[in-house]
Amino acid sequence: MRMPKCHDHVIARTALLIGCTALVLSLSGPGAQAQPRDVARQTLGAGDGWASEGTGTTGGSTADAKHVYTVTTWDQFRAALKDGGSAPRIIKVKGMIDAVSEGCDAFAAAGYDFQKYLAAYDPAVWGHDKPVSGEQEDLRAASAAAQDKTIKASVPADTTIIGVGKGSGIRGGSLQIKGVDNVIVRNLAFEAPIDCFPQWDPTDDNKTGAWNSEYDGIVVYGSTHVWVDHNTLTDGRYPDSSLPAYFGKTYQQHDGLLDVVRGSDHVTVSWNSFKDHDKTMLIGNSDSATADDTGKLKVTLHHNRFEGIVERAPRVRFGQVDSYNNHFVVTKGQKWGYVYGIGKESRLVAEHNAFTLAQGISPAKILKKWNEAPVTAGSNVVNGKAVDLIAVHNAEIPGETLQSGAGWTPTLRADIDPAKAVPGIVDARAGAGRIC
Repeated sequence: MRMPKCHDHVIARTALLIGCTALVLSLSGPGAQAQPRDVARQTLGAGDGWASEGTGTTGGSTADAKHVYTVTTWDQFRAALKDGGSAPRIIKVKGMIDAVSEGCDAFAAAGYDFQKYLAAYDPAVWGHDKPVSGEQEDLRAASAAAQDKTIKASVPADTTIIGVGKGSGIRGGSLQIKGVDNVIVRNLAFEAPIDCFPQWDPTDDNKTGAWNSEYDGIVVYGSTHVWVDHNTLTDGRYPDSSLPAYFGKTYQQHDGLLDVVRGSDHVTVSWNSFKDHDKTMLIGNSDSATADDTGKLKVTLHHNRFEGIVERAPRVRFGQVDSYNNHFVVTKGQKWGYVYGIGKESRLVAEHNAFTLAQGISPAKILKKWNEAPVTAGSNVVNGKAVDLIAVHNAEIPGETLQSGAGWTPTLRADIDPAKAVPGIVDARAGAGRIC
């Protein structure tokens, strides 16, 4: 089955169609079939990215009535994930549910005092030659463990998690899709989890120190056939610009929005909005994960919108990653490093994407070379004009010369839109509350 598309020209190329219908026939690909009227039972269409490979991705679409849950609190949500054993399930999230509704103080271990922590590990006292240790670090670690236990939610196999309506989502929780197969996550607004207890590492950043945080909004770890669609992921109420600095370094309380790591495979990320975040997406989290990741980490990214993103959109190691028809927006004055990170043994294909860059920002920084690995980057546009991303990168940053030609050709693609049309199509349809 092919998923219905929400933009006009796919459903009717000769007429305007406003809005999405609940029942749509795909007009392309073999064996077009109607999707269920209940969006919670919709499945990923055939040929729609790497998650359609093999058995495809159906989530909890076959769940019986006993295993369909509507939840309005974080506790109800986690209970629904645990209930029902291995049976397929559908979890409908109604409204915004908050994993940290009682605040960070609720996790603090008795005796932990942040001011004492700062005093104990001030570089003027502790230095930069060894990791922190002692009473306050032990209490910080205990506090962090309490938060970890509360805000992580383990997602079982054969599960669909979907927001009900336009105002539903998860604040401060971390979805752990770990060691399972066949999961769908759709139509949710995620406010990235905040690490209440970041650790100071005085030896980090060339021994100038750094605050290190945990928790991704969604982490796909050792899992297969995962479809993440029509979600909004952002720092929400706690942008990095609001974070204080201690010891001359930002008190970093965010990690990633969506990471795909440790042998995960066959993932499609479509029609999402990623906004106002720093380290957005890792595909492969370590150069040392050769045994887990070689031949895996096959991920498709299409029709996603990235705005106010500093870096990692995504950073890729090992995987055959297909990124097409995405819209990347870099605004005036924002902090920005790069879009695509070319990492160890990566095979990135980035085609038919649109980049809207503020005046004075060079497209040479769209690609960032971390390791020697070939990349395909054709038919992309920057501010509406065709740009050879590899050529402009190599011309302006000759110390990081990139090889052209990833060595494979994507075949699992939904309809490909012209890059010049991508901003209008994606901006109108990506994100939570815009699902067909």
